[in-house]
Amino acid sequence: QVQLVESGGGSVQAGGSLRLSCVASPYAYSMNCLGWFRQAPGQEREGVAAIDGDGRTSVSDLVTGRFTISKDDAKHTVYLEMNSLNPEDSGIYSCAAGVLEVEAPVCFAAMDYWGEGTPVTISS
Repeated sequence: QVQLVESGGGSVQAGGSLRLSCVASPYAYSMNCLGWFRQAPGQEREGVAAIDGDGRTSVSDLVTGRFTISKDDAKHTVYLEMNSLNPEDSGIYSCAAGVLEVEAPVCFAAMDYWGEGTPVTISS
């Protein structure tokens, strides 16, 4: 069974920080690709950060230096640490998992399952 449950979203002012969490079912967590995507109103979903089975990470150029992805094997949890937030970071953030055995940069195009998402709102 595949379950991906996000939490940690909320409303913060520009310049603030948030940490998102995604608790995955054992099967989902065992998949090679785990990552975070976001979608703003009226816009396409975009990849934010991904981590592969070997622990290699990849982050979007839009968030490089501000966002960090990590995971905790004992807790089956994937995290997204977000700093220096700005209003353009607002949207629904969703956790994703994919079985394909590819490296992190390719994971963005290789996701098979998605969580329902958690909303993030950044005010100026």
